Amino acid sequence: MSRRVVVTGMGAITPIGLSVPEFWQSVKEKKIGFGEITHFDASGYKCHLAAEVKGFDAKNYMDVKTAKRMELFCQYAVAAAGEAFADAGLCMEEENSYMAGCSVASGVGSLQALEREHKRLLERGPGRVNPLLVPLMISNMAAGNISIQFGLKGKNINVVTACASGTNAIGEAYRSIQYGEADIMAAGGTEGSICPIGIAGFTALTALSGEADPEKCSLPFDKNRSGFVMGEGAAVVILEELSHAKQRGAHIYAEVAGYGCTADAFHITSPAEDGEGAARAMQNAMRDAGIEPEDVPYINAHGTATHHNDLFETRAIKLAFGEHAGKLKINSTKSMVGHLLGAAGAIEFVTCVKEMQEGYIHATVGYTTPDEELDLDYCREAVSMEIPYALSNSLGFGGHNASLLLKKY
Repeated sequence: MSRRVVVTGMGAITPIGLSVPEFWQSVKEKKIGFGEITHFDASGYKCHLAAEVKGFDAKNYMDVKTAKRMELFCQYAVAAAGEAFADAGLCMEEENSYMAGCSVASGVGSLQALEREHKRLLERGPGRVNPLLVPLMISNMAAGNISIQFGLKGKNINVVTACASGTNAIGEAYRSIQYGEADIMAAGGTEGSICPIGIAGFTALTALSGEADPEKCSLPFDKNRSGFVMGEGAAVVILEELSHAKQRGAHIYAEVAGYGCTADAFHITSPAEDGEGAARAMQNAMRDAGIEPEDVPYINAHGTATHHNDLFETRAIKLAFGEHAGKLKINSTKSMVGHLLGAAGAIEFVTCVKEMQEGYIHATVGYTTPDEELDLDYCREAVSMEIPYALSNSLGFGGHNASLLLKKY
């Protein structure tokens, strides 16, 4: 018998807010987090806009010594996890620590540590490389540091599936609780890779927008979309087995009802052109939840604002939902925070929970000019309506497709 899984706490560090309430308020105010890159001098780059986290100081979330042993992506994750644990009202001293785990993803870990120490290697030789380079750099350290900070001795994993990492991490945490491996899981994603090699690499791939106007740089589903804008930050949620949450009187935000994954087996960067892989992931999530496509009113799309993603994701939605696709409300949170890579799916999951809670679907900010084949309802304006189910999609380089289905509790 599979067990029911609910969301009891949430935390976020984003380009438009350093907590879930601040982030959500900014979403409702249609705030955008885009601006000139300040993390390094990007004047010689084709792309010089990003969605940076502003005003973050690790010392506000952990002691100085601990912070020094973490790169930015880990600091963001531990800060978001702290908010999530406080929000859930969890006291780990009262829990079985071996039934509490962590599934927090990062797509690339710390590119900054690699850049910094590679420079030192070339200039000063191998003997001068920081002995902590490897534990600072590797992408599982967000999950590792969270488990250390909060005493989680159960299952501890880091799912790396590029831009689908955050969604897969939450999905795998959901499965772990469903099948009795854990009662509590801290789950989500984190990323902090706005740095020279990160921006140069994605620019060389022609994935990033070269638009100079912050108002027009991230336009998911719009005819004038020109690529994605690199974002950074983290989101962590506390998932719990339903009876465990009820027993301790936890506030329940929503239920995780379904999870679906597929691979396109098509191309290392382009989604499958017919959208079949992503469509199957959505169908698998709905089948897992035991519901029909007609039961779903809303999708938080991957919606990166690249030409291929938005076109092929639209085709995927039509394949998965048939005639019902025309009745769906579809939006992209990336229109405000950019693409948080391994953290994208996690922040979009938090967005879905808040939307269900308040019966409010946010606008795809900046969407003004429809594209011919992109003919679904991409929420030019915010919509107030009841949301019994919400589907969140993430698609990653390598052909990874992941969908999570949330149910109103």
